[in-house]
Amino acid sequence: MTTKLNQIIAVEKGSKTRAFAKITEAYQLLQKPAVLSGISRTYQPVDEDGEQYPPEATRVQTKAEDLIRDVTTSLTELFDVTATKDWANCSATADIQVDGETILENVPVTYLLFLEKQLVDVHTFIKKLPVLDPSETWTFDGAADAYATDVVHTIKTKKVPRNHVKAEATKEHPAQVEVYHEDVVVGHWRTVRFSGALPAQRVNELTERVERLQKAVKFAREEANTAEVDQQEIGARVFAYVLAD
Repeated sequence: MTTKLNQIIAVEKGSKTRAFAKITEAYQLLQKPAVLSGISRTYQPVDEDGEQYPPEATRVQTKAEDLIRDVTTSLTELFDVTATKDWANCSATADIQVDGETILENVPVTYLLFLEKQLVDVHTFIKKLPVLDPSETWTFDGAADAYATDVVHTIKTKKVPRNHVKAEATKEHPAQVEVYHEDVVVGHWRTVRFSGALPAQRVNELTERVERLQKAVKFAREEANTAEVDQQEIGARVFAYVLAD
């Protein structure tokens, strides 16, 4: 009998839940010896005229064989579903195509799942890449192996004290001199800023490419999951050995 891989994946979670519930229930019952025990007790007086007592009886509420049957039935279903999925994963493949270009061929569905998760991290990493300051004009400087701004020339000044004679000296009074400072050019600065960041356009391009690849991987995974697979019957064989007389 054949089915589709995505159908098997859809029912696997339910099988796990049911099997876990059955095993948990069995564990809990096994912790209660009273439910596994029963008794039948009657009283017979020695003397025919002796006092009579009513019989006592407690039925066995749970039998180990019943627990085994319930647990193995649920586990057999789970074993079969999981085996069908794992056997299918060995053959379910799909190509990863972006804008008509095949990036990878015949990729197993398990690797597609891995790649899908990893690309989330790649996308996060790229979104955090530093971007060049848009207020500057940047060009790549091969010698510095970094982006560089245009050269900015500025002057270096120094305050030099000057004297301003407000009144010449006379026989009666000394000269009245006022000291002030004058900015004098003493040199020139040539400034170039460098950066290891990336142009915003480059970061946007990388982001778009990763997002296109993410979509392509999801499409490929969906395609691989539609592959028809043969249902496996593994559980019965496993428990036939385990429970053999």
